[in-house]
Order: sequence, then structure tokens, then C-alpha cells
Amino acid sequence: MANTRVYAAEVVRIIDGDTFVARMRTGPGGEVETRVRLRRIDAAELHARCSKELRLALAARAALQRLLAEGRVTLSRVGPDKYPGRIDANVATRSTNDISAAMLSGGFARAYDGGRRGTWCRS
Repeated sequence: MANTRVYAAEVVRIIDGDTFVARMRTGPGGEVETRVRLRRIDAAELHARCSKELRLALAARAALQRLLAEGRVTLSRVGPDKYPGRIDANVATRSTNDISAAMLSGGFARAYDGGRRGTWCRS
């Protein structure tokens, strides 16, 4: 059964175009700091294999920073990520109810199903 709870979160820092660190409120007086991976998307990596990937990664990180700066960040459908130490979540803000969809529609990320990621270096 999926976790249907919605958690308020404070953005601590942006890691890249699909991951950030958040302080997530788990209940009255409880909070945890964790890495949050945006569900269903993949953005170019900052440890890039080519100049095109680095350019895309910097643009994606800036776009995510702009979106999360809208405030009132919430996390929903929170679950474990395939990599230890971070969670996978749907993320929303005051003005954008699906950050993953906004990153996709802005051209800053591509759809990702959890499998092998393709290269960003080909035209």
C-alpha cells in the first residue's frame, strides 16, 4: 500500500536537477533531513561526461531551484529510492502541484522508470 500522507518540507539545498536535500516534518515536533529524488524523472548529471551534459545539468539545477523557491514545499507518495540514503517522492509547491511534470514540460528532464538511464551526450 502506498504512503498517502503529505509531508511539509523545508528545502535545505539543491543537489542537481532531480534531487535535493529537505528537512521533512514527520509529525508534531518530529523532523528528518533526507535526500529527495523527484519521482518519474531523470535530469542530466553535474559530474558530466561531456560539455552538453554539464550545460543541461546546470540548467536543470537552476530550474529546480526556481520551482522549489515558490515555497510551501510538500512531499507525497514518499517511498524508498533505489539508492540507499534517499527517498523517492512526488513534490509540490505553492504554485506548482507536480514539480516532476514541470521539469519534463520545461525540457529540463526526461521521463524515467527506474531502469538504466541513457546518455545526455548524443545529439
